[in-house]
Amino acid sequence: MVFSSSLLENAVNEFAKLPGIGKKTALRLVLHLIKQDSAEVNQFSETIARMREEIKFCSRCHNISDAELCNICSNTGRKQEILCVVETIRDVIAIESTQQFNGIYHVLGGIISPLDGVGPEQLNIDSLTQRIQKEDISEIIFALNPNIQGDTTVYYISKKLKGNRIKITTIARGIAFGGELEYADEMTLAKSISNRIPVENYISEGN
Repeated sequence: MVFSSSLLENAVNEFAKLPGIGKKTALRLVLHLIKQDSAEVNQFSETIARMREEIKFCSRCHNISDAELCNICSNTGRKQEILCVVETIRDVIAIESTQQFNGIYHVLGGIISPLDGVGPEQLNIDSLTQRIQKEDISEIIFALNPNIQGDTTVYYISKKLKGNRIKITTIARGIAFGGELEYADEMTLAKSISNRIPVENYISEGN
């Protein structure tokens, strides 16, 4: 691309750094902003800057939050004894969109993937085991992506929690193996949660 303005080019390059945004899409976004009032563009940039500076992570579940505890953990109307373990914050948003789960979450921050250099020590697994010891949890639901890395993570954590008198389940395989939760339609994801199965059965089926 040839630009007549270095300011335009720099703005396009910055937008193009975002995931899923190519140079052409970045150019459309920048040209759109140029057409807007200065006040609207300032509000846009200030909102992004404020989000980055002030955003927090829940000290309990590692979800994004405005305070020390996220609005899910601090909601006394939710079932505090049912804990859903997910890979990323995007998965929390996907499950919440189904409006079929009223428990709480724990965000691992990834899944075990030795080929990518991600081991258990890089994930929020220790804080999960600490929660199990401190909180009155009756069931853990693994809602991880149905792939080899997800299965490995489920197997590792379930073995680590062995001996605890807690029901351990995982979402049903209504989601295709190799798929991702955030791209599943809400109906399929809701059924996968409601039709969850014991981890022992899930692991044996996977093998």
